[in-house]
Amino acid sequence: MPGELFGSLMERLFDEGAIDVWYTPIYMKKNRPGIKVSVMAYKEQVDKLSEVLLRETTTLGVRINILSRRILNREFDSIETPYGIITMKISKGNDIYKAVPEYEDCRKAAIMHKVPILDVYNSAIWAYHLKKEGGTR
Repeated sequence: MPGELFGSLMERLFDEGAIDVWYTPIYMKKNRPGIKVSVMAYKEQVDKLSEVLLRETTTLGVRINILSRRILNREFDSIETPYGIITMKISKGNDIYKAVPEYEDCRKAAIMHKVPILDVYNSAIWAYHLKKEGGTR
């Protein structure tokens, strides 16, 4: 399949309900290079997304694997940073605790302030931990 068609395939799969789509370069039989198309979806979308793959690619078949998922509880908090308010995604459970800035908030703030996204990301983490500890360092 020509490489330029993969971009529109990804868009179509997302439009039809895929949660995520990614490509992996692989070697097939007889050492032929190929592209493995992986699609993450809810069970209800499998038939529709398989149909897209069969109709819009050169593949002759689709392999389907059913997986389960274990997740942490999530909540959100807003934090004030020098770059504006950034949403933090808080995940916790089973003695695990994570606080991660929302990517889109960091991206928009970085563009607005003309700084590297890493500066915004690190600023949000620092500000969140200061807020959580209730003080300053």
